[in-house]
Amino acid sequence: MGKALEGVRVLDMTHVQSGPSCTQILAWLGADVVKLEAPSGDITRKQLRDLPDVDSLYFTMLNSNKRSITLNMKSDEGKRIFTEMLPKFDVLAENFGPGAVDRMGFTWDRLREINPRLIYASIKGFGEGPYTHFKAYEVVAQAMGGSMSTTGFEDGPPLATGAQIGDSGTGIHTVAGILAALYQREHTGKGQRVTVAMQHAVLNLCRVKLRDQQRLTHGPLAEYPNDEFGDTVPRSGNASGGGQPGWAVKCAPGGPNDYIYVIVQPVGWEPITKLIGRPELADDPEWSTPEARLDKLDKMFQLIEEWSINHGKWEVLARLNEHNIPCGPVLSTKEIIEDSSLADNEMVLSVDHPKRGEYKTVGCPIKLSDSAVDVRRSPLLGEHNEEIYLSELGLDTDRFTELKANGVI
Repeated sequence: MGKALEGVRVLDMTHVQSGPSCTQILAWLGADVVKLEAPSGDITRKQLRDLPDVDSLYFTMLNSNKRSITLNMKSDEGKRIFTEMLPKFDVLAENFGPGAVDRMGFTWDRLREINPRLIYASIKGFGEGPYTHFKAYEVVAQAMGGSMSTTGFEDGPPLATGAQIGDSGTGIHTVAGILAALYQREHTGKGQRVTVAMQHAVLNLCRVKLRDQQRLTHGPLAEYPNDEFGDTVPRSGNASGGGQPGWAVKCAPGGPNDYIYVIVQPVGWEPITKLIGRPELADDPEWSTPEARLDKLDKMFQLIEEWSINHGKWEVLARLNEHNIPCGPVLSTKEIIEDSSLADNEMVLSVDHPKRGEYKTVGCPIKLSDSAVDVRRSPLLGEHNEEIYLSELGLDTDRFTELKANGVI
């Protein structure tokens, strides 16, 4: 069985998370992704290590299915080799600071002169404007993209989400741009630039909050549990913020993740009243319709919690699902890494590494019927230097040896 992106070659100059998350998906889908690293390696190889002198899980879980070569792009010889290499690739991906690749001598004009079919993908913190040269990190992007101001509880500070929407969220957006450019190249024969800003990606994921910002001009947002509204969308705790109210209610024995998130649809109200031992509320005009319940959502979920706190979250899940009530237990990271269904779906799987041994990693969330994904370990630093420089680029052995001795490779 062939791979969806078989034959597509990606020169991966990305580092840390936003870029590697993008190129890892391309590699999972069958592209030949060659990770080009400085001789010192991607900084995340050494960050947050759990074992000494071994590539960190931070690195291994973002660089599956890739090959690694080293090249000193600050040297003239390194730049010459890069120029020789570039025509052999379809995609160049990078997430350096603004202008870094230009300063190496490789502006977009120069790159497309070397390879007119090249797709040049860049991830930056911000778009053109006053923020262009600001440094961006995951939570900076969350702060400036609309996520933090709308996350948390009304009486608390803005909060970051544990989901890496600034980094990996931007990486996924970049995958879409690269695939679109590759498809268009089939018709035009020309490459093009793909640029994605982390702030913009977060904003795209927060679009419903901009929806609500505009709705505020017509009055309070009835589906929010907040008592007061100003001129901006408030933080609303665990409220769903959508057409159907939802909340995380406590379950037994009351630990930090003993919660289940419950959505109360109109059709689900009657069975919920029976489950919680309050069947009279199904016909009570003060409770029987969504409109009647809207101004007392906090009391409604309190009633549900008075029932759920006496049962474990898995029992609550089973009881609610008997009545097709949308719900989901809050799963801890330990529960996720041990979840058999996620293992069966190859979303949490074990990979063997020559230096760290077996470790768990996240699998590909994109499932294609005719393009299976085989998740392979991340490469060691420069593991494929000889394979690529000698066999594929045609460097002779003496030159290769000299380049190594001079610190170019």
